[in-house]
Amino acid sequence: MALQTTDPANEIRLNADFSERAVVRPEDYEWVRSPASGVERMMLDRIGGEVARATTIVRFAPNSRFDPHDHPLGEEFLVLEGVFSDESGDYPAGSYVRNPPGSRHQPHTDPGCTILVKLRQFDPMDLVSKVIDTRSAPFRPGLVDGLSVLPLHEAGTEHVALVRWQPGTRFNRHRHWGGEEIFVIEGVFEDEHGRYPAGSWLRSPHMSQHTPFSTEGCLIWVKTGHLPQ
Repeated sequence: MALQTTDPANEIRLNADFSERAVVRPEDYEWVRSPASGVERMMLDRIGGEVARATTIVRFAPNSRFDPHDHPLGEEFLVLEGVFSDESGDYPAGSYVRNPPGSRHQPHTDPGCTILVKLRQFDPMDLVSKVIDTRSAPFRPGLVDGLSVLPLHEAGTEHVALVRWQPGTRFNRHRHWGGEEIFVIEGVFEDEHGRYPAGSWLRSPHMSQHTPFSTEGCLIWVKTGHLPQ
């Protein structure tokens, strides 16, 4: 993980060079307190201060809450554990939510929860609100045997999906136009560079390539075509 630095304006730059490959595994986690009581963050990448372009794992203790706040450049999150709530409803584990630019909410949780969240990364013209229960939504066959895909969102060159790999599945070597970002939800994802157990985050730059596989099987969240070129 690239070193975190802070300038005099309190801007954090963490894994801020999008031309470099970045990997964070669970053993690398360093939880830091947020401004809200009972809420901790594991920063994966970040450019900015408290308001930042950021990819983060956020852990809410039971009965914790955030103050109402705006998302002028959008918010995207996947509930990994527990139940996340706001004034629009309750989102149990497996919920994929997109709050577009200009949205506002007041998050809270009763039982506690953990989410993967991306802030200030929307195309300004992408104004679609979305809630998908990935635990009940149907997957479709992938490009190779043993692979199944649940598309979640498309906007311009950006594509977001869940991909389930059966044990022993191997994919073709391929190149990532616009980069690729992966979070391992279950199992162990692999490629020629290493093994990535559940909780691992990978970001590969524009035009990078690899040959992925999964010996044990896994479920991953994957986004492609969204990184600076």
